[in-house]
Amino acid sequence: RWLLKKGVSEQKDQSYVLYTLTQHQLAHLRLPLGDYTKEEIREIARSAGFANADKPDSQDICFVPDGDYVAFMKRYTGKDYPGGDYLDLSGKVVGKHCGAVCYTLGQRKGLGIALGAPVYVCGKDMAANTVTVGPESALFATTLLADNWNWFPFEKLTTPIRVMAKARYRHIPQPATVYPEENGIARVVFDTPQRAITPGQTVALYDGDMVVGGGIITEVI
Repeated sequence: RWLLKKGVSEQKDQSYVLYTLTQHQLAHLRLPLGDYTKEEIREIARSAGFANADKPDSQDICFVPDGDYVAFMKRYTGKDYPGGDYLDLSGKVVGKHCGAVCYTLGQRKGLGIALGAPVYVCGKDMAANTVTVGPESALFATTLLADNWNWFPFEKLTTPIRVMAKARYRHIPQPATVYPEENGIARVVFDTPQRAITPGQTVALYDGDMVVGGGIITEVI
C-alpha cells in the first residue's frame, strides 16, 4: 500500500488536510517539497530569480482576504443568518447572539454577554440556532467518534491501535488509542482530556511521521 508521511517542516506540514488521498491518487502523486523547509524553498526561488520568492505566507482562508467569514458565506449562499438564544449548560436562555454560524467552539472574545464570570462557547445547535456557553472546564473531553475514515497502512481498522491523534490543524498530536466500532466508525480515546474537540473537524492519526488515517468527527463524548 502507498503511505502518506509528514513533511520535515512541522510548521508547514499539510498531512492533516491530505488524509483523504486515496491509494489510486497516491500512486500517481509526487510531493517534491516534503524534504524542505519553507526557508529552503524560498532560497531556491531567490536563486532562480522567482518574483514571488519573498511573498508573504497566506493566512487563514486565502479566498476570504478580509477575514469576514460570515459575510463571505452570506455572499456565497445568498442566505441570511439570524440571531438566536445563548443557553447555559442547563438549557436556560442567558442572552442573545448574532447567529450561531458566527461562533466557534472554545471562543471567548466577542460574545457580548456578561454572566459574572468568563464563559466560552461550549456547543452549538445549528438547527435550533442556539449557542451554549459555559466555563472553560466544560470544553474538555477525552473521547470522540468519527466516520468517513481513510486508512493508509491497511484497508480497514480491525483491532485497537495506539496513535498520536490531532483533532484540528494547529493541535499538537496527543497520545490516544483508536478502537473500531460498527459501520465504519472509530472511537478515539485520548490519554488526557483535550480542549474544544469539534464535530465536523478532521481527526488525523499518526505513527511517528506516518499518517495512519483520518476521519470526520461526528460526536464528542
